[in-house]
Amino acid sequence: MSATAIHLLSLIFASVFQSQIHPMQDTIAPDVKKQPKELTIHGDTRIDNYYWLNDREDPEVIAYLEAENAYYNSMTAHTKNFQDSLFAEMRGRIKEDDTSVPYKYNGYWYITRYETGKEYPVYSRKKESLQAPEEVMFDGNLMAEGHEYFNLRGISVSPDNSMVAYGTDTVSRRQYNIQIKNLETAEVFPEIIENTTGSGVWANDNKTLFYTKKDPVTLRSDKIYKHVLGTSPEDDQLVYHEEDETFNTYVYKSKSRKYIIIGSGSTMTTEYRVLHADSPDGDFKVFTPRVRGLEYSISHFGDNFYVLTNKDNATNFKLMKTPEGNTSSEYWEEFIPHRDSVLLEDVEIFQNYYVVTERDQGLNKMKITRWDSGDSYYLPFDNETYVAYPYINPDFNTDTLRYMYNSMTSPYAVIDMDMNTKEKVIKKEQEVLGGVFKKENYRSERIWAEGRDGTRIPVSLVYHKDTELGKNTPLLQYGYGAYGYTSDPYFSTVRLSLLDRGFVYAIAHVRGGEYLGRQWYEDGRLFKKKNTFYDFIDVSKHLLKEGYTSKGHLYAYGGSAGGLLMGAIVNMAPELYNGIIAAVPFVDVITTMLDESIPLTTGEYDEWGNPNDKAYYDYIKSYSPYDNVTAQDYPNMLVTTGLHDSQVQYWEPAKWVAKLRDMKTDANLLYMETNMEAGHGGASGRFEALKETAREYAFLLDLEGKTE
Repeated sequence: MSATAIHLLSLIFASVFQSQIHPMQDTIAPDVKKQPKELTIHGDTRIDNYYWLNDREDPEVIAYLEAENAYYNSMTAHTKNFQDSLFAEMRGRIKEDDTSVPYKYNGYWYITRYETGKEYPVYSRKKESLQAPEEVMFDGNLMAEGHEYFNLRGISVSPDNSMVAYGTDTVSRRQYNIQIKNLETAEVFPEIIENTTGSGVWANDNKTLFYTKKDPVTLRSDKIYKHVLGTSPEDDQLVYHEEDETFNTYVYKSKSRKYIIIGSGSTMTTEYRVLHADSPDGDFKVFTPRVRGLEYSISHFGDNFYVLTNKDNATNFKLMKTPEGNTSSEYWEEFIPHRDSVLLEDVEIFQNYYVVTERDQGLNKMKITRWDSGDSYYLPFDNETYVAYPYINPDFNTDTLRYMYNSMTSPYAVIDMDMNTKEKVIKKEQEVLGGVFKKENYRSERIWAEGRDGTRIPVSLVYHKDTELGKNTPLLQYGYGAYGYTSDPYFSTVRLSLLDRGFVYAIAHVRGGEYLGRQWYEDGRLFKKKNTFYDFIDVSKHLLKEGYTSKGHLYAYGGSAGGLLMGAIVNMAPELYNGIIAAVPFVDVITTMLDESIPLTTGEYDEWGNPNDKAYYDYIKSYSPYDNVTAQDYPNMLVTTGLHDSQVQYWEPAKWVAKLRDMKTDANLLYMETNMEAGHGGASGRFEALKETAREYAFLLDLEGKTE
């Protein structure tokens, strides 16, 4: 072992020892060696002193991560009891023996339930009636035994209800092993299909399973295989290979159960292939060939496909219709036209109705229309900080729409509505235990901040009714702003731990998301990416100007691409914030985007740009957080990561923290916590995940002096 590794290990033991005797006293932050590496492209050379940290097999690297963890634990030892109480408080709001609303599919009612004190769900079903005996398909708690991390996904039952395929991941690299279980005998077949996305789709012969494999290096989903029950996975047939490295591929079954569908997609382009589910040995037919910039998705009903698409510059999408036998785009006919101000998000098809999900000025809307008469109506909602969308609706032959509703002040509710009579039945309303929560004790509002270019930026706020807004009010501002993903104003039980201690919580709906339609996304990617960062900073300035808080009490939080946002704003406007939480942050943008062996890189070019092109290289370099760390004061910061993260590799935050430690000119806190057993999503168990949140909240509340 090298001298540096021995030194770092000594820091671990020293820090642990200090935390047991005199927490925080004389605790020294880890010191990591510099090993300059020249990275040259386009005639430009960058010096990366910490490039060597990208080897997770290097004992020195592990020693450094462990030293950072020990330093974090030592420095926060005084909040350990408070973290425990926060965790108990959050857990105390959860109904531990909770059960999902059953839904019926193909003759069975399917149920997901949790048992008191246990981390993972139990998946079960009942034949025809909810009074029938329960058949347990999977007990996640038993399956997780012996694993630090466990994730079960992709449960797919065969058409005759006798078999189920499922995927498991015990590493947190999102590389799932698919297995098949006989539901009649409980036998698990010996064949294991490795390195998949976890999802499988049954053909109608009840023995053929289509599934997606990943490239073992980049983890790109690139191949669709066909497996026949009882045969070796080594004999599985490759049915489709997505050779374009900027695309991922996947497979699913139409709601009509008539077609197996292979999808291929990049950020801006999609393509589908279809095969009759009764003919698994047939050839997939291209729905319509890919065209750069053409996006579409398909739903089958009757003798037609319905196509949600941006064809012919329909920026906010439109719905088109085409016969089963003529699916190429020249046969598509307009069904719902494009609208400049309304984003068409999705369509849910039933025998007698279709339901369109829209977003108008940031607000979710659901429009219900009869096929035969064309009569339609919108579901009414009564505020500006809510989330509503269709829930699990697997059957065509029903006039009942199941949808979910919640707001920043109202727990989620699953509602069944008779689309004929408009009568609603609340099937389940989230219970918030603990005997304290009352909806009327909280206030929510939507405000608009003006950006530096005159753009109006929406902001959703929630706070306790007794909180007095002013310069001493702590405020946590959240943002994401990438991939067209919309950060909706949802309800959170864990967030109550901040609200009840006087925090305001704000969601900045910055460009790069799709809150205000597709153009809102277009204006926050590629050469317009900086709008995302400017919007977040301008929202912060607006909140300060309007007296919601002051610089000494303003905090920001973002994860993954939102962690990139955090990295950018602390370089651009560090003086605005007292504290920052950057979770699994994507901060080493240029180096990652130049390494095609890293998972996700090639598929990200449409989002960030390809730095092999000098114009994109120069633009990305101008904001990449790691490349723009400078000698200046930075806020108090907590950075989190996972050793096995396949989306944002652990070395990005590790390098960033090392560089910040070397260059920052302040004495503010800088912590990095690495979950040595988890990946991008953090801990897998529901309670372990709460412990991570409790640690993050304790960091904020400690800065506010609210840990008593």
